[in-house]
Amino acid sequence: MNKFFTLLFVSTIVFSAKAQTPAPSTPTTQPYGTVSKEDLEMKECDFEKDANAVVLFNKGDVYYDEDFKLIGEYHKRIKIFNDKGKNAANIRIEFYGGRGAETIYNVDAETVNLVNGKAEVTRLDKSLLYLEHIDKNRFAWVFTMPNVKDGSVIEYKYRWNTSLFYNFPSWNFQDKIPTRYSEIHTEIPEMLTFKAQLYNTWGTFCKNTSTVETRTSGTGSSTFTYNEGIDLKAMANVPSLPNEPFMGSYSDNLRRIVFELVSSKPLNGIQNTYSGTWPLVGGNLINNDDFGSQLNKKLSNEESITEKANALKTDDEKIAYLFKEVKNTMRWNGIDRWYTNDGTVKAWDNKAGNSTEINLILYHLLKKCGVKARPMVVSTRDFGKVKANNPTIYQFNRAVVYVPVDSTNYYVLDAANKFNVYNQVPSYLLNSTGLDIDKESKTYQLFYLDNKQPAKESETINAQIFPDGKISGTFQLYSVGYDRTKAIERYKTDGEKKYNEYLRKGENRLTISSIGFENMDVDSLPLMQNMNFTFDAGGSDGNYIYFKPGIVQNEYANIFLSEKRYTDIDFAYLNIYSVSCSYKLPAGYKIDAMPKSVNMNMSDNSIAFKRVVAMQDDMVVVRYVLNFKQAIYHSIFYPEFREFFKKMNEMMDEQIVLKKI
Repeated sequence: MNKFFTLLFVSTIVFSAKAQTPAPSTPTTQPYGTVSKEDLEMKECDFEKDANAVVLFNKGDVYYDEDFKLIGEYHKRIKIFNDKGKNAANIRIEFYGGRGAETIYNVDAETVNLVNGKAEVTRLDKSLLYLEHIDKNRFAWVFTMPNVKDGSVIEYKYRWNTSLFYNFPSWNFQDKIPTRYSEIHTEIPEMLTFKAQLYNTWGTFCKNTSTVETRTSGTGSSTFTYNEGIDLKAMANVPSLPNEPFMGSYSDNLRRIVFELVSSKPLNGIQNTYSGTWPLVGGNLINNDDFGSQLNKKLSNEESITEKANALKTDDEKIAYLFKEVKNTMRWNGIDRWYTNDGTVKAWDNKAGNSTEINLILYHLLKKCGVKARPMVVSTRDFGKVKANNPTIYQFNRAVVYVPVDSTNYYVLDAANKFNVYNQVPSYLLNSTGLDIDKESKTYQLFYLDNKQPAKESETINAQIFPDGKISGTFQLYSVGYDRTKAIERYKTDGEKKYNEYLRKGENRLTISSIGFENMDVDSLPLMQNMNFTFDAGGSDGNYIYFKPGIVQNEYANIFLSEKRYTDIDFAYLNIYSVSCSYKLPAGYKIDAMPKSVNMNMSDNSIAFKRVVAMQDDMVVVRYVLNFKQAIYHSIFYPEFREFFKKMNEMMDEQIVLKKI
C-alpha cells in the first residue's frame, strides 16, 4: 500500500505551558512524549469525580501494508490520581503468538511527573520487559511503569502485526477506569469486506467518519490502483465499567467494536465468501491436531480403569465412576483453551493439564466403555456468551463432554473442576451455548445449556430466648443443587475458620460452634449442615427484648444499593431460599410487637417473597421464602429490582419485641 511509518524515539519530552500548547477543550489525542501541563496538574476526572485514575486517551490505527499484513499502532495514556489508581501502571499486552500468528514489537513506555513545575520523565528500562509464555499459543508482554506517584501521567505505545489478513483486531472503547477519549482508525482496501459489529455502544460517537481514498501500489507494469475505506470512530467521556454484583462476563458488557470478515475479492479476481458456519467450525475442530486428533489417543494403563467401569451395570454408574476417577486423578493447571497444549497422553502421564486436556481424557475413557459421549466446546461465564451469528472457534475457551441421556435429559461433564458433579451442568456454563461435535454423524450444532430445576437452600433455626437477651439453639442448613456445590467448594477452599466467618456474615454477636456435615461425599443427596449457636440480641433493658428473627443477613442484603446499574443481573440459575425460625419465649415475657405476614412480587412475578409470622403456645414462628423464577434480569428493570430488594431486606430486618409481664 506504499504506506510506511517511521517510529521516532523521543529522547526528550515536549512540555509546554498553556500559552504554547493549550489543552484542547474537546478530548483528543496527542503525540507520544507531548503531555500538557493541564493533564499533569489534573486533580480529578471531570465526569467521574471519584475515579482513582483516568485514561486520558486510547488510540488505535489499524491498516494493511503492501504485503497485506495487518499492522496495528497503539498508544495509551493514563493519569494516576492516588495510590488506589496505581494498579493501572501494571501493563499486560496479550497476543496470539502460536505459529507466528501475531507479534508485538517496538514497545515504549514512560512516566511523567510534575516536579517543581517542570516535567520529569522516567523511561521504562527495556530490560524490564517480560515475555510471559502462557501456553504454546498465547503470550503476553508484561511490565510495570517506573516511578509512579500520585499525579503521574503514564503512557505506552507498541506495534502489532499478523500475517493472517482476516484477523482484524477488535477495539474496546471502555475500561475499568473512566476514559476521556478513545479512538479507533481503520484503513481497509476494497478487496476485503468486514462487518463491524457494535456492542453496548449506546450513546453518541463524538467522531464517526467514513471516507474513500484511491491508492496506487506496485511498480512499472505491475502498478494498479484501488479504493481504500478509511473509518474513524471515537467516544469521549466514557464511564468506567465496574464489577457489579451478579454480573456476567466483563467483556460482554464493554462498549466495543468487533470486525468480522465477510468476503475477499482480488482485483479482477473471483469473490470468496467467509461467512462461516457452525458445521464448518466443528469440522475444522475434528481435523485439528490439538483437538480432533487427541480423541482416540491411548492412555497409559487405561485398561485398569475401563475394566472397573465395564463391570458396572448401567451407563449412569459408568459415567459417575469415570467422572470421579478423572476428576480425582487430574489436576487442572488453571488454563482454559479450546485446544490441548501438551496433548492428552502427556497430560495423563503428568496427572495435570488444561481444561480441554482433562475433559478429552474423560471423553476417551467414556467411549472406551461404550457410553454415547460427544466432545463439546463451550464458553465459561467469565469468558463471555457465544454469539450465534458469529461462527468462530475463538468464542470458546474450554472443551467438556456432552452425554445425551434421553430425549429430554443430558449431562455436561467438566472434570477440571473438583467440585462439579456429573449430573448437573456446571453453573458457569448455564444460559449460554456449546458447540456439540458429533463426529460419527458429522453434525455440528449449537446447543443451549440451561437447568430448569432450581437450587434450594433452607435455614432452620430452633432456639430459646433468655431474659437477658441472649439466644441459643441449633442452626441447620439444607442445600440442594448448585447451592450444595457452592457450599462444599467454599468450605473445602476456605477452611473451617473462614467458612465460620462466612456463615456469620459479619455478625460479631453470633457465635457458631460444632459444625457437622452430612452427605458431603454423596452427590445424589442434599448437603446437611448442623451447628450450635449463641447470639446476644443486645436489646434487653429488663422490660423489653428486641431481636431480628433471621439473626444474620441474607445472601442478597446490601448488594443492590447503587442507584445505577450498568450490566444485566445474572444469577446463573433458579433458586429458592428460605429461612424457618422457631423461638421459645422466656418465662414472664409476652409478644408486644411483631411483623405481619406479607406477600410481595415483582410486577412480572419473576421474583416472589413471602413472610409468615405466627404464635404457637410459647413459641414464635417466622418463615421467609424468596423464590427466583428466572435467572437473568435486564439492567433496564434495575430500578424496580432495586426497590424490591430494598423493601424485602427491610422486611427481613423487622424486629420482634418482647415485653416483660
